[in-house]
Amino acid sequence: MITLHKINGEPVVLNAELIETIESTPDTLITLIDRRRLMVGETVQEVVERVIDYRHMIGNTPRAAALIAGVHERAAADEDED
Repeated sequence: MITLHKINGEPVVLNAELIETIESTPDTLITLIDRRRLMVGETVQEVVERVIDYRHMIGNTPRAAALIAGVHERAAADEDED
């Protein structure tokens, strides 16, 4: 679980396992595997770092880090295009 903040500043605890995509629209929009969406105040990079920290904490570091790093690289490339 990771703690993020809604656009209005209200904290929300999110199950990081349910994240499908993270977009910068320019606000950060998280789409979950059930297609629900959540807009948060943190940047894409901050969300990715929190997911990596969470994965590290639960012991899924090698595979998860590689997957999330790929997401981070794509997100950074998308931000550079803006």
